[in-house]
Amino acid sequence: MNITINLKDGVPIYRQIANQIRYMVASGILKAGEEISAVRTLALKLNVTPNTVVKAYSELEAAGVIYKRRGAGTYISDQESPLASKERRKIIEGRIDDLLAEAHQLDYSTEELIEITKERQSVLNKSDKSNENQNKSNGEES
Repeated sequence: MNITINLKDGVPIYRQIANQIRYMVASGILKAGEEISAVRTLALKLNVTPNTVVKAYSELEAAGVIYKRRGAGTYISDQESPLASKERRKIIEGRIDDLLAEAHQLDYSTEELIEITKERQSVLNKSDKSNENQNKSNGEES
């Protein structure tokens, strides 16, 4: 689990930890049932107090992203749970909010953003199909 702390960021360290774990779960880097670092291990690795990691893990547990097994560790929750679904939506909404704010600063209208989004999706779809065809020609499953 690769987490980076930015001390110059205005975001509290525990929140940076929680946000990065959320992202790793939402993007599939961390999978349901996978054990994550123990509090003390992660605290030592990041050079933060164990209480900082406890606070991050508590936030993630309350959101349904992780769960603890007493004496056995901390694990990624099944992402089909309603809480985890809300968490994934929260991540996307945050990114959309950032995009909308930046687009507003650059004088893009909502309609222009929607059009750009559709164009980008079309490019990504073509890229996905190209990669899928390449994998098939190499004898790989997609």
